Amino acid sequence: MSRKRCTLIILSLLCFAFVLAGCPKKTVTMDEAAMKGSDAAAAERERQARLEAERAKQEQELRAREEAARKAQAEKDKEFEKSLVAKKEPGIEGEVFESSLLKDIRYDFDKYDVRPEDIDTLKQNAALLAKYPRVKIQIEGHCDERGTAQYNLALGERRANSARQYLMTLGISADRLATISYGEEKPMDPGHNEEAWSKNRRAHFVILSK
Repeated sequence: MSRKRCTLIILSLLCFAFVLAGCPKKTVTMDEAAMKGSDAAAAERERQARLEAERAKQEQELRAREEAARKAQAEKDKEFEKSLVAKKEPGIEGEVFESSLLKDIRYDFDKYDVRPEDIDTLKQNAALLAKYPRVKIQIEGHCDERGTAQYNLALGERRANSARQYLMTLGISADRLATISYGEEKPMDPGHNEEAWSKNRRAHFVILSK
C-alpha cells in the first residue's frame, strides 16, 4: 500500500471519529435548549396563575368591603328612620318629622348670628343631610317672649336664615333648606326667666321629606 493511500485512510478515519464525537454534543445542546424553553414556559404559567389568584383575592376583598359598606349604610338608614317622629302641626309643605339626630342651635338675646359654640352642631346636621341627599328640612326660628310679636317674628326669620346660610356654606343645597319663623309663639320652656328664655331662643330643624 502506498504512503499516499495510507495517509488518505488515516485522514478519513480521523474525520469519521470527529463526526462521531461531535454528534452527541449537538444533541445535548438541543436537549438543554428544549429544557430551558420548557422551564421558561412553566415559570410563565406559574406567574400567570399567581396573578390570577391575586386578582381573584382582590376582587373578593373588594366585594366584601362593598357588602360591609352596604350593610353599614342600611343600618344607618334604619337608625335614621327610627329617629323620625311625625309632628302634630304641619310645616309649610305639609307633614313634617322630628329627628333626634338633628340638633337645635341657640342664640344670644336679640341676636341672630350663629354662635361659635354652635358651629359643631351645624356641621353635624350638615353631615347628616349629606348622607341623605333626598332629605329636605325646614328651619324654624324661635324667640323668647320679650319684645313685640311682630318684632319677634322678624327676629325668628333672621335666625332661621342665618342657620340656613351656614348650612349652605357647608355644601347643603339651598333648595333643600326651607325656613319659617314662629317668633315667640312656640316656646320650648313656658317659664318667664332667663333659663327658660335661653332655651326658647333657637333654630329648630325638622324634616319635610325623606
